[in-house]
Amino acid sequence: MDGGLATAVYLSSGLLLGWSLGANDAANVYGAAVGARMIRFRTAALACGVFVMLGAVLQGGGAAATLDRLGGIDSLPVAFSVALAAGVAVLWMSRLGLPVSTSQAIVGAIVAWNVFAGRPTDLAELSRIVGSWVASPVLAALASAVLYLLLKLAIRRTRLHLFRLDARLRAGLHVAGALGAYSLGANNVANVMGVFVSAVPMAPLTLGGVVLLDGTRQLFLLGAVAIAIGVATGSRPVMETVGRQLLRLSPEAAMVVVASSGLVMFVFSSRTLSEMLAAFGLFRIPLVPISSTQAVIGAVIGIGLVRGGRDLRFRVLGEIAVGWVATPIVAGIVALVVLHVVRNVFGAAF
Repeated sequence: MDGGLATAVYLSSGLLLGWSLGANDAANVYGAAVGARMIRFRTAALACGVFVMLGAVLQGGGAAATLDRLGGIDSLPVAFSVALAAGVAVLWMSRLGLPVSTSQAIVGAIVAWNVFAGRPTDLAELSRIVGSWVASPVLAALASAVLYLLLKLAIRRTRLHLFRLDARLRAGLHVAGALGAYSLGANNVANVMGVFVSAVPMAPLTLGGVVLLDGTRQLFLLGAVAIAIGVATGSRPVMETVGRQLLRLSPEAAMVVVASSGLVMFVFSSRTLSEMLAAFGLFRIPLVPISSTQAVIGAVIGIGLVRGGRDLRFRVLGEIAVGWVATPIVAGIVALVVLHVVRNVFGAAF
């Protein structure tokens, strides 16, 4: 098989994972706004796709480096197998209507590769990633609770006319959604293409002697396009789960959910912010791929608790939690099967 064609075939699993991320995780950026009927689905899908691509190209490297340290994958067949396993796991959960995490899926698949190869997993790196899965929904819940109370206070004090308030809330939802989509691209494109960075050396894209995109950013752009297609073609069921079934959201609550989750994702993907805090003698923020789903749901729960918790649908929350636990396990099992088939049936050299 021609080298370029073989590379394209191997990258197909990353594109599947990108589509799955768009259909599941990326949908959550605008899910609250669509569920509140403040933004049309088509508008949300278009805006989400554009800003995901910007975030992926401009700021996608930090979290990808973390995944590389966890697995150290430099073989195309391995990268293909790991991405395929994660994509299948997320796709299956998406078909069940459960908002799960591509971050959990890709980490579960990478750990399975380490087991398959008989190599140790960097437990310190893994603990930082798992710790972020716990911290991100908690931080999002705290941020949304504070922002929701401040916004309600501001609305009461300004006493805007209903139509003007509606217009400002819609504008705020668009701004918050753009931030969330950009942060998602910056943080989660690592899940889609991170395992391919060391395995697919690509020549820089130049024009007139000026480097436009290096090889890594070309991969990130390709993954972001797959995410955008996933948002446009497969995200509506998960938007309904997050935006309406867990908690009925008012327009102002929807804006707070989008803004809070976007801020949390940005924090875990900003190398500049991490280095700035370290320069002041504080701490470094771990640049890890977090779950946009968990951040969004954490933000929804934060608002629900501010309201007294009476409107939260704990049965739906329990179903979502089951999906979170099952995702890395399912991805790991699928990864072991795919790795076995790719090596022993197709004779790929690892």
